[in-house]
Amino acid sequence: MGRTSDANERLMDAALDLMWEESYGAVSIDDICKRAEVKKGSFYYFFASKAELAVAALEKMWRNDWKPSLDARFSSSVPPLERLTGYLDGIYTKHLENFKKKGKVLGCPVCSVGSEISTQEVDVNGKVREIMSRKRRYYESAIRDAVAEGAIEPCDPTEKAMALLCLIEGAISQARIMNDPEPLRNLGTAGHDLLRMKPGAAVSAAAAH
Repeated sequence: MGRTSDANERLMDAALDLMWEESYGAVSIDDICKRAEVKKGSFYYFFASKAELAVAALEKMWRNDWKPSLDARFSSSVPPLERLTGYLDGIYTKHLENFKKKGKVLGCPVCSVGSEISTQEVDVNGKVREIMSRKRRYYESAIRDAVAEGAIEPCDPTEKAMALLCLIEGAISQARIMNDPEPLRNLGTAGHDLLRMKPGAAVSAAAAH
């Protein structure tokens, strides 16, 4: 097979990159193998299908990238309002940097794949829902702590976290559709309004950056 020690890793990386840059449906196994520099026969040694590879690639992205980043941003050692404002304010910066590198807004790989395949690929869609639920729980924890501190008005943390997730992913999807990161510029302000942060607390959180 050649370079078998990391062939499966390269296949996952290639699949994620291509699905993010193009779309799940537009990318073939041949495309993935070419990008990964892995023979097609070797692909089937590791994965039974493109869907199985997609599930593995998304889980790898969560484990190696998203989870460490979210763990740091939403650490319990960080004040809850700072967790939320720092995260919201960083979304525009991240997507602007990617736009400058790639020449287009790529959006969220998980949300993009999930909205594209809907119920067509049950296993992939299940992994998408699982990852989005994990992500939402970080929001929920910070919101619950912020309510306890009196930094935001009393609310149902679970419902508010879902609303925040919808706001974020909707704005990111809009930026991708328009191929322009500008819809994300004021996401932090929109998030503040949604969470109904108390004015004094919001100013304190902004000063903490």
